[in-house]
Amino acid sequence: MPWQVEILDETVLGELDAWPPKVRAALDKIIERIESLGLEALHPPFVKHLQGKLWEMRPGAAGNEGRALYVTVTGQRVVIVVAFMKKSQRTPKRWLDLALERAKGIA
Repeated sequence: MPWQVEILDETVLGELDAWPPKVRAALDKIIERIESLGLEALHPPFVKHLQGKLWEMRPGAAGNEGRALYVTVTGQRVVIVVAFMKKSQRTPKRWLDLALERAKGIA
C-alpha cells in the first residue's frame, strides 16, 4: 500500500499557500518522494524527528526554509498539521505546541 500525504485542514493549507513558490515546490518534491518511495526512504535533511510522534519536512530554496510539521497515522498516512517559514535555529515551542494540539484529533 503506498504512502499518502494529507493536509489537516484549510488553516494548514492557508499556511502553506503563504510560502514563497520555490519553497512550496521543494515541499511538493518531498511529498512526491514520500508517496512514490515511502516514508522510510527519506532521511535528513529532508525529514527530521522532533519529539514523540512529531516530525518535520524541511523544504528550502534560495535561502528560505519552510517547516511542515507532521504526524504519521495508521494506514501509511502522513498528516501535515502545521506549516511555517523558519526564522531561527530551533523550532519555536509555540509551533511544537500548536502541532501537538492539532494532532490530538487525528486517528
